[in-house]
Amino acid sequence: MSVKFNPLADRVLIEAAPAEQKTASGIFIPDTAKEKPLNGTVIAVGSGKKDEPMTLKAGDSVLYGQYSGTEIKIDGKNYLIMKESDIYGVFNK
Repeated sequence: MSVKFNPLADRVLIEAAPAEQKTASGIFIPDTAKEKPLNGTVIAVGSGKKDEPMTLKAGDSVLYGQYSGTEIKIDGKNYLIMKESDIYGVFNK
């Protein structure tokens, strides 16, 4: 996936995972009751700071805090931008 955006320094651009559509028992969740997802896929990463290189790369599946990042819209699609330090961890492949 190619996005016309390059984060600066230690910033990361993330595409949030879609919110759950229904519960495990099969009940559909209305849009007003859906919780914000806490995981997503890294789309782009900055170059890092002078003494702190980036450890993430595009394509990593990550877990982040509930109130982390800022929502932005690029080419009509919603993304989150946050510092690498706001990301709790990477899911193993």
